[in-house]
Order: sequence, then C-alpha cells, then structure tokens
Amino acid sequence: MLLYNFFNSSTSYRVRIALALKGLEYDYQGINLRSGEQRSNGYLELSPAASVPLLVTDEGIALSQSLAIIDYLDARHPEPRLIPEQPLARTRVLEVANLIACDIHPINNLRVLGYLQKTLGVSDAEKSAWYQHWVTEGLAAVETLLARHGHGPYCFGDSPTLADCCLVPQVANALRMNCALESFKRVMAIHQHCLEHPDFIRAAPSLQPDYVS
Repeated sequence: MLLYNFFNSSTSYRVRIALALKGLEYDYQGINLRSGEQRSNGYLELSPAASVPLLVTDEGIALSQSLAIIDYLDARHPEPRLIPEQPLARTRVLEVANLIACDIHPINNLRVLGYLQKTLGVSDAEKSAWYQHWVTEGLAAVETLLARHGHGPYCFGDSPTLADCCLVPQVANALRMNCALESFKRVMAIHQHCLEHPDFIRAAPSLQPDYVS
C-alpha cells in the first residue's frame, strides 16, 4: 500500500494510527500542504479534493477521506476492530469520531485558517481566537459524551477504536495552537494513555519522514 499524507495533517495522523494498530505495512509519500503540493496536477488526478490522506491499495484502488479509509481497512483487515460490530457500541464510537471529524476538524483545517487570513484578512490573534473558540466548544461536547458513555482507559474500553484514532490528532492540534485543555479531564487522560501505546507512538508526526520542526 502507498499512503500519501502530510506529517502534520490530523486526518493523515488518524490513518497512520489505524495502519499501525493493524500492523499493516505501507510506503510513505509526503505531500507538503504548506507549499501547496496537494494542488499539483499530478496529485489532483489522484485526489480531486486536493487533500490528504490518500491510500492506494495493493490492488491499485485509490481511497480518500480518513474515516472512509479506516472503515475500508476495518472491513479488509478486521483485527483488531476499530469500529465495533455491535450496533450501539458502533454508534457510540462513530458518534465521537464524527463529532471530531465533522464538527471540530473542518473549522481548524489549514486551508480554512489560511482563507481567514489571506482572503478575509484576519490577524494572527483573531485567527487564534477563532480556532480556540471552536475547538474548545467541540472538545467540551466530546468530554460530555465520554463522561456519559465512555469507559476504560481508551474512549470505549480496554482497546483503541476509531474514536481514539480521531481524538489523539485533534488534541495534538489543539495543544499546538495553545488551547487550554486542563478542564477536559477524560479527554486528556485518554490522550495521555494513547501516547504510551507503541502504535500511537509510531504514528506520531515527529517520527514521519517528512517531518520538519
């Protein structure tokens, strides 16, 4: 398999975690979002949305969108399962994963923040305030859902799920943007527990071939 991704992309980070948890080998192809490489003609042919990650399977099938990729991996390589089969457990995991991926992440996406500054002319301080407001509001909802339905050292039990694959990259982004997360006790406890897992460590941005400080 070949994974097109960017070390600092939280969506790419999700897929790297899932691949590591499943013990799947892949070739790494960095796409530099900061330099606009995702909009090159060659890459647009593969990914019309000009986004990462993009996974090319051993059969030559190109798959985009991190949650869709992880769902595909779960179907083709079901151990360990990241999306439970039992209906309610499945829904709880997807509830948290989608809250992060659909409600929080789009607002803190690099291209959205870039549009705020380059097109709308907001200042660095205004951009940070925008980011911190929406991320804090979203993580407050995650904290509440986990307090109600979560259990165990991970989001839902004694092993990682798709929810954890989404939570860790989002917290990493929030910390990088200086969000105050101390009040989110369960979110931060899960985040810390995940960071001690060797597969989460393997997927970390700082360990990727295209990492720059």
